[in-house]
Formats: sequence, C-alpha cells, structure tokens
Amino acid sequence: MARTPASSASLFDDEALTAAAAASESAGGGAVAPAPGTDELRRLGRQLPAGVFLGTSSWSFGGWSMVYAGGGSESLLSRRGLPAYSAHPVLRAVGIDRSFYQPLAQREYERYAAQVPPQFRFLVKAPARIADAVVRGEGGAAEVDNPTFLDTALARECFVEPALRGLGAKAGPLVFQLSPLPARLARGAAAHATIDRIARFVADLPREVDGQAALYAVELRNAELLTPRFVHALRAAGARLCLGVHARMPPAARQGAALRAMDAVDRTGDDWQLAGPLVVRWSLHAGLKYDEAKNRYAPFDRLLDPDIPTRGTLAHLIHVAVRSSQPAYIIVNNKAEGSAPLSCIELARAVVGRSGDAG
Repeated sequence: MARTPASSASLFDDEALTAAAAASESAGGGAVAPAPGTDELRRLGRQLPAGVFLGTSSWSFGGWSMVYAGGGSESLLSRRGLPAYSAHPVLRAVGIDRSFYQPLAQREYERYAAQVPPQFRFLVKAPARIADAVVRGEGGAAEVDNPTFLDTALARECFVEPALRGLGAKAGPLVFQLSPLPARLARGAAAHATIDRIARFVADLPREVDGQAALYAVELRNAELLTPRFVHALRAAGARLCLGVHARMPPAARQGAALRAMDAVDRTGDDWQLAGPLVVRWSLHAGLKYDEAKNRYAPFDRLLDPDIPTRGTLAHLIHVAVRSSQPAYIIVNNKAEGSAPLSCIELARAVVGRSGDAG
C-alpha cells in the first residue's frame, strides 16, 4: 500500500473557487457556487498534512452553508455540487454511498473524478449485494440468505473494476461495510469460519486494475467479530480494518486501542506506528438510531451533539498515521454530531493543533 507524504503546501487555493464554478457549469445547467470561506479556513487547509483526507458521506445537503454559497435542492447538489464541495479548503475526500444500494457504471465514476482536483480522493462503499449476508425486505428485515454475499467474481465485475478504472488515481479506500450479520454467522465457532471467509474473499480480489492499486477496507457492524483473529486475518489478506464509529460498535477509543494492539508495527511507547493506511467512517452518534439522528439534526447546519471523546480519538489516530507516513481517510456522516462538514473542520483544527504541539 503506497505511503503518502506527511505534509505539504495547501492542496486548495482561491483559484479552486473559480475552477469549481466552471466545472459545475460544464456538468450541465447552472453552476453551484462554493462558499467563499474565511482566512482561518484557508490557513487551516494549508496547515493540514497532505496525507489527511477528511470528507463527508455524500455532498447533496442544502443546509451546508459552510460549503455552498446559495444552497440548493438535493437533486441539484447531487448533480452539480461536487466541484463546489471539492473547493472547500478542508474537504479533500468524499464518500460515495449510493454505490451500496446500486452498483455504479465506470462512466459514473469517471464523471465524478472529472469534477475534482487531482489530490482529491473518493471512499466508495461496495454494493449490498456483495456486502450483506441476507436479502432485506421492508424496513430492513432479513428475508432470505443472499446467494452473492462475498462473491469475488461479482465484486470484481460490478464494483472493483468500474471504481478503479473510473476514478483512477483519485480512488481512495474501497470499503466493504458488512451489514449486521445473523447471529448464526457471528457467534461461537461460526465466527471463526466467517472471519476466514471474509479474509479469503479479500485476498482473492485484484491488487490493481490497469495499474491503479486497490486499497480494500472492511467495516463491521457486529462488535463480537472485532477480535485479534479478525484484524490479523485482514492484514494477512492485504486489507485494512475500517473503524466504524457507529452505535452498534464499541466507542472509537476502544477500537483505536484494538487497532494499536493488533495492527501496529511497533506497539511500545507513545511513538507506535501504523502498518498501513488509516480508514474511518464516523457514521452515527452513540445512543441514536439512524432516523432519530436524521430528524434531530436536519438541516445539518450545526453541531448539536459535539462528541469530544470521539473527535479526540480520531485526531490522535490521524496524528499516528501522519507520523507513520500513512494516509488517513476519515469520512463523517451528518448523523455523527449534526453537521459533517463542521465535524471535519473541528477534526482539522484538532489535527493541526496536535501537529503544532508536536513541532
């Protein structure tokens, strides 16, 4: 897995605002204007280490006045908002979530890649037809076993190859977020078989496509599977553990401690090193269900429930990744604290503050 320089000059400058408007216009229809930003945000973008890719889950939220100058409908922003989003000084990545519900064609990935700067990265979720062990009906209830769960050939054809060919060098982690597995697959002796099956699946995926290296990560929604066996198996298979900060999973601090114990190159002292890239999806505030969080936080323009412990843990892990010369990909959902872009800005402040203290 390629390493990334720890720091550099700003990846984004004022010229990005003009370029974003032009790219949005060329995408069809009127432009979506990026928010002008502030001197403090631009300075923060310059100081944030180059290998730190902070971003949000999707980009089509009209309440994000800190990202878009004039707002807009979900449909408008979905189609034309990405150039403006990528002009933000702190937002260097974005999660493509719609691929979880329906595989995307290569041309769709190409269209996304054409709208963002060269240093921008996409984290892409694998389709549920590969990452969910069951077929779900109304309300998400499991109906029958999914016959294409962890199907390597299907994953290659409908996910890995289109994403890597379409995004090229702008491809970040390809994440297999495993929806909650039935107890019969996640507990007792069956858990070992499930872990081994996941590892074999990842190991059989292509390491690169047309010269573009693949970075695979697996995210759990079953806390009982987060064991040394699981992380060691992923590492041996050439994949990363995606820390899933979610109400179903242990707190970020416990997951970070597990990552250090199981993954670190050097586990002694405070200067421990990560063995590979850091991948995190900060999805849901503890104690809330998805619909509860959505109703509480809309229109996603404020931090209503600041989660300082999680923020501190992620800032520390990002610092470890930078120190290890490893890239850090952190994708934040609105349901984490109330506004994903504001969460990213606060994370950036924490990371820059730590870097300054270290220096």
